[in-house]
Amino acid sequence: MKGSLKMKFSLYLLLAFSVISAIAHEEDVYTIKYTADNFSQEVAKKNHFVMFYAPWCGHCQKFAPKWEQLAEMLNEDENNNIKIAKVDCTTASEVCSEQDITGYPTLKFFKVGDNEGVKFRGTRDLPTITTFINEQLREGDDEITDTNISQPVEGLHELTEENFENHVATGKHFIKFYAPWCGHCQKLAPTWEQLAKTFEFEFDVSIGKIDCTQHRTICNNFEVKGYPTLLWIEDGKKIEKYQGDRGHNDLKQYVNKMLGTQKEGQAEQPPKTVTKDTSGELTGDTFQTNIESGITFVKFFAPWCGHCKRLSPTWDGLREKFSTNSKVKVFKIDCTLEENKQLCNDEEVEGFPTLFLYKDGERISEYSGSRSLEDLYEFVLKHVRHDEL
Repeated sequence: MKGSLKMKFSLYLLLAFSVISAIAHEEDVYTIKYTADNFSQEVAKKNHFVMFYAPWCGHCQKFAPKWEQLAEMLNEDENNNIKIAKVDCTTASEVCSEQDITGYPTLKFFKVGDNEGVKFRGTRDLPTITTFINEQLREGDDEITDTNISQPVEGLHELTEENFENHVATGKHFIKFYAPWCGHCQKLAPTWEQLAKTFEFEFDVSIGKIDCTQHRTICNNFEVKGYPTLLWIEDGKKIEKYQGDRGHNDLKQYVNKMLGTQKEGQAEQPPKTVTKDTSGELTGDTFQTNIESGITFVKFFAPWCGHCKRLSPTWDGLREKFSTNSKVKVFKIDCTLEENKQLCNDEEVEGFPTLFLYKDGERISEYSGSRSLEDLYEFVLKHVRHDEL
């Protein structure tokens, strides 16, 4: 049986890119759905690969057809020692809380009898996923090596001569060709990391970098003459060289343009007529009116999220500290409420808690530092001081 399973996964790797464009299922046919009532019992019986998701999550919706394809390949054969399943965190919140799910979609592999699981952190394409499954089942390691697959760190792929061609062979990629000694490269580095994190859960593009002092052959093949060189690559071929400004927003807009997802603005949205909120908790209807002027710090959360619960008293304390400051507002939004789901989707909230800072209605920063009261307070003050200059 092991030999048969190994052969099947090897075949899946060879066929993955051809099946990835197969017709998407409108409804789950092969994927098993678990609830709070049966999750623990079922994952204890057999190896499982589980997607934790929310129906309103845009990234989950985009990834769903691939997950269904994986389920079709593995769930049809009862002899396979693995099941592909999913859990809706909006209806099985206690399960997702126990599994410490803070972003969607989260993929975890559970071995028989293991209720903790191993989180999948690679690129969400079928070849990488099947490689991960092979590793977890401890089969196929002699045929597939880690050097051929790039494992991203917070969305950023560190590429080498060993994995570059395999990585860019299909799909869309924005790659930075650099040299460690290059001053412009050093200056761009934190912005490039931020860009990679921005598109970490965007499955249609990958953000990467390659050190040309270590991997000269690749850089020569792409005719890299100076550093940093930023190339847009599709299906292994250079499409164009990026020539614009290198700020985060400029790079982000470029990626969105190349993906065909550049937003046209929000002019079509009618102005809100609701009154301003003083309770500290916003809704989809009151959000825009309450952030349209001044500095606004917003926490997007889910009541079942453990990290959110721990942050709650600190967030209340932060709101209290700014209660007498007319220039700053501190709010929170429950993304699990039906009236708020579209807003959280529009604001691209994919994890909890997410902390966004707005100025005059426009989002200007996401906070990712320490969640102590002092650090949060100083973060907001820094933007207030900058606004006063």
